[in-house]
Amino acid sequence: MLEEVKHVILVLSGKGGVGKSTVSTQLALTLKEKGFKVGLLDIDLCGPSVPYLLNLEDQNIHQGSGHWIPVYLDKEKKLAVMSIGFLLKSRNDAVVWRGPKKTSMIKQFLEDVYWQDLDYLIIDTPPGTSDEHITVMENLRNVPQCSAIIVTTPQQVAIEDVRKEITFCRKTGIPIMGLIENMSGYECPTCSECTNIFSTGGGKSLAEISKIKFLGSIPIDPRIGALAGKGVAAVKELPDCTTSKVFNDLINHLPHTTANGS
Repeated sequence: MLEEVKHVILVLSGKGGVGKSTVSTQLALTLKEKGFKVGLLDIDLCGPSVPYLLNLEDQNIHQGSGHWIPVYLDKEKKLAVMSIGFLLKSRNDAVVWRGPKKTSMIKQFLEDVYWQDLDYLIIDTPPGTSDEHITVMENLRNVPQCSAIIVTTPQQVAIEDVRKEITFCRKTGIPIMGLIENMSGYECPTCSECTNIFSTGGGKSLAEISKIKFLGSIPIDPRIGALAGKGVAAVKELPDCTTSKVFNDLINHLPHTTANGS
């Protein structure tokens, strides 16, 4: 099912709560706005937030002949989405599974979803370097168009966990595209002044030490937070904010492909 996918991008972090799902959804929405055909796969089985962020919680997936058909955000079918959230009756339902069952589900997501021809498949991952990650790496080992974006926050406690994720990628042979520092200060929606409520520069320092590309700093912006649950791109709604500028620049660092699959 991945044969027609031109590029696979994993969004990773060894730390929970750093905003991987926000980065994943806004990256997918930005690519859609640029005219690309995009898939977004949410493999955070215990905390699937992609359906909520894209305002798709009331949607259901369907089975075709031997495969699953993803949920589409738009009528033009430019953004396809798959998440275990679509299989749960309520957002309050808990997925209480042991490792083998989680492994089996992720393998199905990677092998049985009918993505069709995509320019990019974004995979939003849970925190850590355990079962889910190993399953993904094993299934993507022979996919040459796969690379990773690492997400961190500036605090030292996050940096130390994210450092382990970088080591994990290198041991498993997944190329690292670069690193994003999320929640990098608070940007006032009125005056655009950025205040460092946490420490700052940790992500950039980690990128330099690890010899990987630094892809930018995304501040906490209440206007971006207000977009959660609406399924709209920051680059469209708030084109002049810092977050939009980071995502517009990020597109230039992605593996090259031509929009509309041409």
